[in-house]
Amino acid sequence: MNTTNSMKTTTPILKIALTACAVALVLAMGASGNTSPGKHPRYLHALSDLRVARAHLQRPDGGELREQEREAIHEIDRAIDEIKKAAIDDGKNLNDHPPVDDHMQWGGRLHRAIELLDSARRDVAKEEDDPYAQGLQARALEHIEKAHRHVEEAIQLVR
Repeated sequence: MNTTNSMKTTTPILKIALTACAVALVLAMGASGNTSPGKHPRYLHALSDLRVARAHLQRPDGGELREQEREAIHEIDRAIDEIKKAAIDDGKNLNDHPPVDDHMQWGGRLHRAIELLDSARRDVAKEEDDPYAQGLQARALEHIEKAHRHVEEAIQLVR
């Protein structure tokens, strides 16, 4: 067998195989993107805390919320949206959270929401080196702060 002919037929196959591997690698890297839990685990933790804080603000008996509680929920939803815009989306919906103790008194639920908002704030406030994410981070923090203030106002009304 002639090695020159063998090399000529092997070279195109090798090129195709290498190209296919390179394309597969690029696709795999692109698919993981910014949603990789390893890259921004603090944002995923913040999303979880925000969902649970939101759940604590909903009346267990389905009663009507005060303006402060409605506004806090609205700001939490906006903070969640900002974090998701930063491509940190764990795919969970707002109701995907551990169950909230329906027997907890309303004041206790409000205080627990404050603790969760504080935790989310600490997670989101960590240094961010991506310029695009910095703007989203600032807006998410602003919404968390507003939600915090609304819950504090609601606590004052409960006292």
